[in-house]
Amino acid sequence: MTQLQAALNGKITDAMRRVADDEHVDAELVREAVASGRAVIPLNPAHTNARPVGVGRLFSTKVNANLGRSTTRSGKGDELEKLQIALNAGADFVMDLSVGADLRSIRQGMLDASPVPLGTVPVYETISRLEGDIPEMNPDLLLQVIREQAEQGVDFMTLHAGLLNRHVDVAMKRIMGIVSRGGAIMAEWMKRNNAENPLYVRWDEVMDILLKHDVTVSLGDGLRPGCLADASDEAQFGELDVLGELVRRCRARGVQVMVEGPGHVPFNQIQMNMERQQEVCDGAPFYVLGPVVTDIAPGYDHITSCIGATAATVYGASLLCYVTPAEHLGLPDGDEVHQGMIAYRIAAHAGDVARGLPGARDRDDAMARARVAFDWEAQFAQAIDPVRARERWLETRMGEGAHTDDHCSMCGKEFCAVRTSKRIRGESV
Repeated sequence: MTQLQAALNGKITDAMRRVADDEHVDAELVREAVASGRAVIPLNPAHTNARPVGVGRLFSTKVNANLGRSTTRSGKGDELEKLQIALNAGADFVMDLSVGADLRSIRQGMLDASPVPLGTVPVYETISRLEGDIPEMNPDLLLQVIREQAEQGVDFMTLHAGLLNRHVDVAMKRIMGIVSRGGAIMAEWMKRNNAENPLYVRWDEVMDILLKHDVTVSLGDGLRPGCLADASDEAQFGELDVLGELVRRCRARGVQVMVEGPGHVPFNQIQMNMERQQEVCDGAPFYVLGPVVTDIAPGYDHITSCIGATAATVYGASLLCYVTPAEHLGLPDGDEVHQGMIAYRIAAHAGDVARGLPGARDRDDAMARARVAFDWEAQFAQAIDPVRARERWLETRMGEGAHTDDHCSMCGKEFCAVRTSKRIRGESV
C-alpha cells in the first residue's frame, strides 16, 4: 500500500511513526493528515537509504535544493559534491534536474548518496534521450521514463499535467511567456501536434505507475509567472484549477500528491495566492519556488525570493524550493548552493515562528539567553549556520588582539547595552 492507502485504512506505518517522532506530534495526527491528503510522506520503497520526511502544515516547513548538471556546465562528481553541501546545510529534500547523457547513472549516484527524498522532472530525461537540436517530446517515451525512474527509487516527480492546450495562447500574451522548462516543452508539443497534454490525457496510466511504487506526484506549475507583470493572471489560475482536479483524482486512487506554486509574485499578492491554492486544491501541500518579490536583483535572488518564501510559509506553503544567488544568471556552484540553503532555512524557520508552530521559537529563546550570558558556544550551537557564525566571531577576536568573551566589537565594553542592563538589574558584569 502507499502511505495514503495505509492511512485511509487506519494503519499507522513505520514512516508515519518516524515522522511523528521527528516532528514531536502524535502518530495518529500524522495518519489523519496523510489520510486527508493535507500531508504527504514521499518515500519510494526502492530508495532504501532514505528517511521519511513529512510535508504539510502540521509539520515544520521543509526546504528543497535543486541540483543537477546542465548541457554546458557541471558533471556527476560536481553534483554529488553539491548534494553533500546541500545536505550539510540542512536540505530536507533534493531534486536532480540534470539534462544530457548518462542521466540514470547520475541519478543512481544521488539516490545512493542521499538520505533525504529525491525528486526528478521526467520530461527532462525524455528530451535528453531524443536526437536533434530541438527534439520533439515523445509521450510514449515519457511514460517509459516515469516508469523507469519509479523503479529506480525516485521518491517524487514533477509532472506538468495541468497545463492544457487552451492555456497556451493565454500564456503567450505575457511579457515572459512560459518560463518553466517542463511547461514550455509540453506547450510546444501541444501546439506542434494540435493535441491535448498527453500527461493529462493519460493520467490514469501515470497514476498506475506512481501507485505501484508509492511515488508522490508534485503537480508542476508549468505556467508559473516569470516576472511580476505576469503574476496572478488567467493562465496561472487556469492551470491551478486543473491541478485541483488532478489532486482529487490522485487522492481517489491512493496516490500521494502535492502542488507546486508560483515563481515571481509581488509581495502584496502572496497571501492571496497561497490561500487560493489551499482552497482550489483542498489543502494539498503547497511546494513553492520563492516567490521572487522583485525582478531587479540578479545576483541576490536568494534574498529577494526568501522574502517571499517567508510570507508564503506564513500563509500556506509547506515546502520551499530554494533559490541561489545564481538564479537567472547561471548554474550555481557549491558556495551558491550553500547560500541558497541557508537563506531558505532562515525563511522556513521565520515563517514557522510567525505561524505559531509549537516549539518553533525554542531555539530563538535559547539564543537570547545565550547572548545575555555572553555564552558564545551556546550561541553557535543555536545558529542556523554555526560555522559562519564562529568564523565571523573569530575575525573580531583576532582583530582586537585579545579575548573579548564578555562583549563584542559592535559597542565595545563601555557602551554594551547588555552589560548596562545587567548593572540596572544589580547583576555582576
